[in-house]
Amino acid sequence: MLCGTCVEPGRFELIERPLPVDLPEGWAFVDIAAVGICGTDYHIYAGKHPYLNYPRVIGHELSGRLVTSAGGIEAGTLVVINPYIACGKCRACLRGKPNCCSNIAVLGVHRDGGLCQRIAVPAGNLTAAEGLDEIQAAMVEFLAIGAHAVARSGLAAGDRVLVTGAGPIGIGTALFARLAGAEVHLLDLSAQRLALAREKFGFQNTYEDASRVLEGDRADGFDTVFDATGAAAAIEAGFPFLAHGSSYVLVSVVKDHIRFDDAEFHKRETRIIGSRNAVQSDFETVMAAIREGKISTHALCSVILPLADLPQRLPELAQDRAGLIKAVVRL
Repeated sequence: MLCGTCVEPGRFELIERPLPVDLPEGWAFVDIAAVGICGTDYHIYAGKHPYLNYPRVIGHELSGRLVTSAGGIEAGTLVVINPYIACGKCRACLRGKPNCCSNIAVLGVHRDGGLCQRIAVPAGNLTAAEGLDEIQAAMVEFLAIGAHAVARSGLAAGDRVLVTGAGPIGIGTALFARLAGAEVHLLDLSAQRLALAREKFGFQNTYEDASRVLEGDRADGFDTVFDATGAAAAIEAGFPFLAHGSSYVLVSVVKDHIRFDDAEFHKRETRIIGSRNAVQSDFETVMAAIREGKISTHALCSVILPLADLPQRLPELAQDRAGLIKAVVRL
């Protein structure tokens, strides 16, 4: 089979490997149907991912067909793959939080991913994609990141919410915050991204200039701020946007120190919440929203590519993502 492999930073190739035949107990083979390309994949290609060894088969936003029946799902069923392989033994796992397992292995990051014909995964990481097509099923995982962040935030209907960073994760977060009844505002430095948010998803409260965010009746801040920028400076700049009694949800992760004014933080009685990956309930929330037409995957999917085109297209996509929400590779 051909595997989409980042051989080293800046070098992506389709490399032939044997079809896998060894299957650990409790695992299942899945023939991959479609793969979403994530910001993580672009970072891996650019050599900017801190937790990765090369060469690496990328791909963790995955849909496919189950090869043999497993986990109560029949062979041939279209499934969504949860790419977070947890140990099941650490404190987080024993407390029902496998998304932040202390020994987590994420497909396409800590171990080879699914940009290939067939992959073996734990049967418990599979969910039947009932009512979804192959492309939609490959988009569930990235949307689950935003759904998880909103679930972690505890926001209530009518809350005023600011999402900083209008890339794919930020848009997903904004969509699920709106579904939860929040009044959603978006901040991004890219006019092109904000235009997409308005035109494709109807978000009218958008700001390219951070100085405008607290104007008028917004002067007292936001009940919840979600950061999806991936930039330490942007995270630090988000603290003044927090209202008294608010929550700051860090969806993006940076390998850096975050500094803030403790007096201002305590005065507001702010909660800082880390949001990592997603859990099964988030996957189910996303699939239900897609089935019910509450989330338009058509609007989210910018381009569908055949695997053979990816060695040429990946560098192009990585170079300019401002007008891109989600690229999906069809196997």
